[in-house]
Amino acid sequence: MNFNSLYFLLFLAVVLLLYWILPHRFRWVLLLAASYYFYMSWDPWLVFLIAGTTLVSYGAALAIAKTEKKGWKKFWLILTLVVCLGVLVVFKYLDFLIQSVVDLLRLFSLRLDDFSLGLLLPVGISFYTFQTLSYVIDVYRGKIRPEKHLGYYALFVSFFPQLVAGPIERADNLIPQLRAEHTFDSDDMAAGFRIMLVGFFRKCAIADVCGIYVTNVFGNFAAANSLSVLLAGMLFIIQIYCDFAGYSEIAMGVARMMGIRLMKNFDRPFMAVSWSEWFKRWHISLTRWFIDYVYIPLGGNRKGKARKVLNIFIVFILCGLWHGANWTYAIWGVYVAVMQSLETLLFKPLGKLFAKLKVNGKNEFVLLLRRIPFAFTIAVGGLIFRASSVGQLGEVFRILFTGFENYFGGAAASLGFTALTLFQFALALTCMCLLWHFEEYDPKRAPQLLGVRERSIYAQKVSVYFYLIVAIAVFWLSLLASENASAFLYFQF
Repeated sequence: MNFNSLYFLLFLAVVLLLYWILPHRFRWVLLLAASYYFYMSWDPWLVFLIAGTTLVSYGAALAIAKTEKKGWKKFWLILTLVVCLGVLVVFKYLDFLIQSVVDLLRLFSLRLDDFSLGLLLPVGISFYTFQTLSYVIDVYRGKIRPEKHLGYYALFVSFFPQLVAGPIERADNLIPQLRAEHTFDSDDMAAGFRIMLVGFFRKCAIADVCGIYVTNVFGNFAAANSLSVLLAGMLFIIQIYCDFAGYSEIAMGVARMMGIRLMKNFDRPFMAVSWSEWFKRWHISLTRWFIDYVYIPLGGNRKGKARKVLNIFIVFILCGLWHGANWTYAIWGVYVAVMQSLETLLFKPLGKLFAKLKVNGKNEFVLLLRRIPFAFTIAVGGLIFRASSVGQLGEVFRILFTGFENYFGGAAASLGFTALTLFQFALALTCMCLLWHFEEYDPKRAPQLLGVRERSIYAQKVSVYFYLIVAIAVFWLSLLASENASAFLYFQF
């Protein structure tokens, strides 16, 4: 059940209506049933997988809290890690590992056929696995107490707005909100609707449109040149940002309509001027997860630069593989780790050089000069991430560094740009840069609508609602008519 479907909108309307009609004590039952139904809409058998993961982590957390012996606490933690990560490895990585071994043996002239178990990749498994692991680890560390009510814990794991693509919530933020008694608030409903509109606009008007141009290049390398490949990398970054941020915003909007506030998963990443800043703004919940549960336990930056660089490589290779069972994701992780490590090693020398030259690093012009080369490194990362295989990645880089013929005309033809589509794309990007103003507008902090100026502000907000709804409808219908509407990219991770 995709967010960008009429089926989901009908489902959401029924859930919201029942949620606000039912007494508080029955709402968790409604939301749990709705969440399981939402997940089973992809495949009914998946319910046993998420239910099993839920029961193991629930029981382990209670056992950890009950015993005083460190050995038993560690036993229950390891058991949870083995079971939850084992399920993730089997369903997501086992075919990849088997095929990698087969390919390796072929290098030694052994004749082996391709082998695959053909296991279905459960949607959202990486997200809810990490969510359950963070819960058990936090209980083990004594940061939180275990949730004794199985229903509320199961709802924490399966809460449908953020179930299949995050954000990866922490128990101390979400469970208390699920337990709290919420009263109907028109401001929350309006804010949720507004955030959802922003998310749908990102998905329908920007992400899916960018996806058409990216697919044009990756589907026909014979017509591509260096500029079209580079632009495809940039467009893919915009596509995946608007796709994933759009999903996160729709999830935040749906939860907000129930009085629940999910964490913010993106914070204008294109304002970043470095890779370290980029990951503070991009997929924030995953970044924090790896920092808290991998990077810091490995030693973080407390054991010298060499150990810090090693930890960075471990974290980003794991982060890359978290996105999928493909060597291109591991290569992406290595690439990002190299970029981050170079920043780590050059940060102080560059700071001293800037100080010596009396350059203000916060000057807008200086920031612009820093963003241009950084944008190129981001685009290269996008090409690595988008490539479907190592062979295709090699073809991408061959064209990037050798395909200089018919530079501008060839690039426009390869991407599928016309004068009209360029205008539409420029308009969509302009809207993307301004959307955060509309998303973060809070009527509770706005001036009272009493005077002429305040009424004008209100009218502008209403007009933005109207234009967003019209734009979403037009883009959505045109995408559906041309069969270019797509599911959210992060469902595959």
